[in-house]
Parts: sequence; structure tokens; C-alpha cells
Amino acid sequence: MACVAACAVLLACGGEKPGAAVARDTAGAITTGTGMKPAVSNQATANGTRQTVLFLGTSLTAGLGLDPDSAFPQQIQRKIDASALPYQTVNAGVSGETSAGLLRRLDWVLQEPASVIVVETGANDGLRGQPVAGTQATIAQVLARIKRDRPAAKVLLVQMEAMPNLGRDYTAAFHAMFPALAREHGVALMPFLLDGVAGRADLNQGDGVHPNDAGERLVTSTVWKALEPMLRSKAM
Repeated sequence: MACVAACAVLLACGGEKPGAAVARDTAGAITTGTGMKPAVSNQATANGTRQTVLFLGTSLTAGLGLDPDSAFPQQIQRKIDASALPYQTVNAGVSGETSAGLLRRLDWVLQEPASVIVVETGANDGLRGQPVAGTQATIAQVLARIKRDRPAAKVLLVQMEAMPNLGRDYTAAFHAMFPALAREHGVALMPFLLDGVAGRADLNQGDGVHPNDAGERLVTSTVWKALEPMLRSKAM
């Protein structure tokens, strides 16, 4: 993977105060506590027959710099609706959050039912050069907590990358952490979130690191390829 891609993913995750319990709804509002709102389209109103797909992540999930309905969880909702699948998505992305921040807010996030949970975390740990072993242990706690509180939920862990200037040993260990966690906890692993997008000026905003609308459509495609089979299997 190109070095520039690894740089981009880490820089893309900064912004709001790390660890803040924040979720963005489809109107762009920021909600706190358990007040997350589903990203459901007008054509697909949430009701008792719909299961929840919960997206946990950083600014890459929150859709920093994009219109609220352009973040990939909202775009995934439109793909769900077009496929007539019985799901509503909830975007619980928080800009600047580390894996420890996610762990701290996990209890209130998991108070709401979720059938499928997408976990995008760890990149901000790498940005800070935190020891890989510590980050791995924290993400392991996140996955264990999900299994404890939502044992029937299917989990999709998102591969992230570390900055190359931290050294070959660090970046290799960081990369290897995600498949190791997926194997250990029996969850599915999604490819690198910004695959084909990171490092391309035409697919990123002016900061060079957050996807623009065109880039976010490619991110959505990457997520959908991994998520769609899981949703169809869960819906059967």
C-alpha cells in the first residue's frame, strides 16, 4: 500500500474533541448520550420490522466536511433502501476519537439494539504513536464488550493503517493488528477504508485527507461490498 495512503487515513481522523459522545443525524445535528438518530430516508421510515446497522468510528465515519446526508453510513442507507433490505443505519462517528474514547462511550451506545455493528477505530491511536499492543488490547475490549452486550450482532471490523514515518516495524505491527483481532474475536474484517481514495487530490477535500463527495462514493462502495453479504445473510 502506498505510503501516502497511510498518511492520509491518520490525518483524516482529527477534528472534534477525542472521546466526546457525539453522533450526527441526517439533518446534521449533533446528538449526545443515547439520543442517536437513525439515518433513514423518507422512502424507508424506521419501524419495528427494521434492524439497526450501527456505525462506530472517527471523522471518516462521521463524514467530516461533507453534507450530513453524504457520509458513507447515510449513503449505505440509500443502498439498503434500493435493495429492499430491512435495516436502518445509525451513524455514531466521532471526530478525533481514539480506541480508548470509543471504549469509554460504548456502554451508552450499546443501550440501543443493533443487529450489525461496523467498527472503524484505531487510526487516531496510530497518529499519536501509541504502542500497538495497547491499542490492540483496547480494541479487543471493544469487541469483547460488543459480544457481551450484543451477542447476536454481526460485527465488521474496518482495517486501518499507520503513518509510514513511524517506522516499518510500527506500521507492519499496526497493519497486522486488525486481522489478528478479527481472528481472535471471530468477526469479519473489511479492507482499508480509504483504499483507492487516500492520497488522490481529486478524491479528497482541500485538506487532502478527508474524502470529497466523489471519494466518499468510493468509500461507500468499499463498505457496501463487505457489508451487503452480511446484511443479506442476517436478514434471512
